[in-house]
Amino acid sequence: MNWEESTKQKMLHLQLPTDPRWVDIAKMNIGEILIDHAYCEQKAASSCISLIVNFYDFQEVEDLLTPIVAEEWGHFERVLYHLKKRGYVLAKPRKDEYVIKLNEFIKKGGSREHQLSEHLLMNALIEARSCERFKLLSSQINDDELQKFYYELMISEAGHYVNFIELARKINGKESVNARWKEWLAYEAQVIENLEIRSDRMH
Repeated sequence: MNWEESTKQKMLHLQLPTDPRWVDIAKMNIGEILIDHAYCEQKAASSCISLIVNFYDFQEVEDLLTPIVAEEWGHFERVLYHLKKRGYVLAKPRKDEYVIKLNEFIKKGGSREHQLSEHLLMNALIEARSCERFKLLSSQINDDELQKFYYELMISEAGHYVNFIELARKINGKESVNARWKEWLAYEAQVIENLEIRSDRMH
């Protein structure tokens, strides 16, 4: 089964596709996109480290996320390589309105299992949206090397997405997580609909 067929069966379930204008803008501002992408990878690694540290009492978290930390950091290094190769330099980090809005949806309190599940679902959603956008970049930008790079990352993010969802179900129960996931998907669609399309943002 190829990646596209697998994807149709178990993901991405995003309720609102990316506006086609985003990839058109991104193609014309690839340097800005690469800069923001670098910080997205850095934040992804940092987020997984935080989960490992904050939920030290869940061995499953350490086992699953430690390899992802290494992979995300490797992606960060590779984005820096592509930046430099094309004559760009890393700039000041940008405010990530997308992640800020998702953070606002996390339900506070409850059991440790519930708290962990909320963070895993948010991370899964970020991976799903990133996967969708990497697919667009891999098929539409005019740079053969970056096309291959983003196709590879698309597959990687798909794997992370599935891992986060499955761990949340294991930790907090399949029925509970599936119901909450539907709420997250509906909320994320509203966030995407209301966010400004910008040339310097991956999300």
